[in-house]
Amino acid sequence: MRLRRLLAGATAGVAATAAANRLLRSRTGDFEPSLAGDQGTYRWRGFDVAYTEAGDPGAPDVVLLHGINAAASSHEFAGVFDALADDYHVLAPDLPGFGHSDRPPVAYTSTLYEGFVADFLADAADDPVVVASSLTGSWAAMAAADDEATGGAGVSGLVLVCPTADTGQRRPSVRRLLRAPVVGTGLFHALTSERGLRWFNQRDAFYRPENVPEGFVQHQYRASHQPGARFAPASFAGGFLDPNVDLAETLAGIDAPVTLVWGREAAITPLSEGKELADDADARLVVLDDTSLLPHAEQPDSFLEAVRDELPRLERH
Repeated sequence: MRLRRLLAGATAGVAATAAANRLLRSRTGDFEPSLAGDQGTYRWRGFDVAYTEAGDPGAPDVVLLHGINAAASSHEFAGVFDALADDYHVLAPDLPGFGHSDRPPVAYTSTLYEGFVADFLADAADDPVVVASSLTGSWAAMAAADDEATGGAGVSGLVLVCPTADTGQRRPSVRRLLRAPVVGTGLFHALTSERGLRWFNQRDAFYRPENVPEGFVQHQYRASHQPGARFAPASFAGGFLDPNVDLAETLAGIDAPVTLVWGREAAITPLSEGKELADDADARLVVLDDTSLLPHAEQPDSFLEAVRDELPRLERH
């Protein structure tokens, strides 16, 4: 009898979670494009990858690659996208599994993203400057190094914002839990509630809460409540997106200019790591005061000024 009551309680809990998940999906609202511009689709290995394009197609190419988190999308670059498009041909994809791109329940891995970044840069851009954030910076560095090793055109410059190649040991149980059909969806929705997203932004992504752009959390919320939204973040949370690469060694071997941009108050990837990486890779390091993990979102004007000063390719014409 006791076991029967426990099973009945568990069944009721799962049913309640499923009902809550359906209710949340119904309340998400319209999911607007991540950025304002021409919306395109890049077909890649069975994925329809959404990207936004703006600026003169004859101008130098700049590719913006957003970082990885539970609510990631190219909307991360909303504060700098239009300004860059005034002078350059700018392309910003939503990585597979994020934003408006397809989110099938595949096993997302670093190898998948390494391949996507390399192919997108080769197919969609011409000798671009690449701006990449956090973990995505390591995939951009690997793509640039591989192009040079094989004699390809490569990239004309890298701007990496708080880049990393190591988020800790693998945690298979975390990935399994978040991928679970009902419980995983419920847990992911709890983590990506508006309260949860505000907590993450204020604790880690931004130094000052008042610098979180208007509408930023709302877009994150909609991005993280689309069908299949938990599968790629599940691999990230489980440590399966970390590449097997020495980031400093890879950057040191790239002939194109490399600039590291760091928020002075960054906690997840502290400035001490940025200084060490810059020294080991012989790369430029730009530090922006009063910013944390997303200086390009927190202080877009200061970020653009720093980028233009450090990379001649991005000077105004």
